[in-house]
Amino acid sequence: MNFFERHRNTGAAKVFLSEPAAIAAIKSKLVQAGDVLVLACRGPMGSGMEETAQLTSALRRLAFGKHVAVFTDARFSGLSAGACIGHASPEALAGGPIGKLRDGDLIEIIIDRVKLEGSVNLVGEAGRRFSAEEGTRVLAERAPRPDLAADPALPEQTHLWAALQDVSGGSWGGCVFDVDSILKVLDAGKQAMEQKSVMGQKED
Repeated sequence: MNFFERHRNTGAAKVFLSEPAAIAAIKSKLVQAGDVLVLACRGPMGSGMEETAQLTSALRRLAFGKHVAVFTDARFSGLSAGACIGHASPEALAGGPIGKLRDGDLIEIIIDRVKLEGSVNLVGEAGRRFSAEEGTRVLAERAPRPDLAADPALPEQTHLWAALQDVSGGSWGGCVFDVDSILKVLDAGKQAMEQKSVMGQKED
């Protein structure tokens, strides 16, 4: 299998929660060749699933840009090039692993272009290397980053759409409503609230 059939990269994470912050870091040379640029909180619940065209365009214009991988819960435009992994689901604000990544984490990216499959793995932290399996356990035990937050400009209608599509299976569920799933969750929530109300009355 040659380079054009399989992409493999391991680099240090540089984590950002907005596209302007990531672009500013690129301009300040805080992002270097070999890094994995992580852009979180830009999925449906964070920003309405914004397109990261400015970020990938900025990287394309740099000599080392093709050596920087991008991993995000946002989406990409058709102009994006290089190792760009988007639509990470669950997104950061839905409790996804991308919302637990920290600066300096060692991230391994494997993309098989023939089989159209791949993986993004945590394989190190604080100078320690470990397997992808251990990385999965480490992330499962980590709390989400305390600075995760939705964009303050996110419209209420988009906020509602994001909540509904999250119940419907997340962004990989098609970013569409699954009415049956939503009704089941609403019914379960109503039952839980009724039970809580009954328990409260008994305690009184």
